[in-house]
Amino acid sequence: MDNRVRIIGGDWRSRVIRFPGKHDIRPTPDRVRETLFNWLGQTLYGKTCLDLFAGSGALGFEAASRGAEKVVMVESNGEVAHSLAENARILGCERLDLVRMDALKFMASDSGVFDVIFLDPPFGGNYMPLLWPQLAARLSAGGMVYVETGEELDVPAGWMILKRGKAGKVNYGLLSHAPE
Repeated sequence: MDNRVRIIGGDWRSRVIRFPGKHDIRPTPDRVRETLFNWLGQTLYGKTCLDLFAGSGALGFEAASRGAEKVVMVESNGEVAHSLAENARILGCERLDLVRMDALKFMASDSGVFDVIFLDPPFGGNYMPLLWPQLAARLSAGGMVYVETGEELDVPAGWMILKRGKAGKVNYGLLSHAPE
């Protein structure tokens, strides 16, 4: 059975993307995405974005819909990656690079720099301690990181929480890095 999520703004507003239902995918809820893109300023014209744990693709497709110049989606599961590629084809999304790879291996092997990085890793996976040391080098000047977690948002030295919120069991925040 397919699950669905609706794009809430931009060129593809109200379009539905589908993703496999048998995987542990938690799309970012509509109201949280709306808050996030209000924080980011509604449009992302000229921005490059990384959706590191793509899953449903809700964050990456939302960014592309709102004018991001380039969106890189990283997904390790083959069936889920195929679903992302199919959604991109249906939407006519040409600004998307889909990478089928483990997120940590991608961060270790790719040298791209991004204006916005979306991090919504599987809850309980303890990914953030492994990612924090790599993130700052991947951000453009003035770049921001969006984090979604099942625990209280806790950031290491050098990171500032610009905005934060909570929806049910989901804690989320928009962060920037301040060089020491």
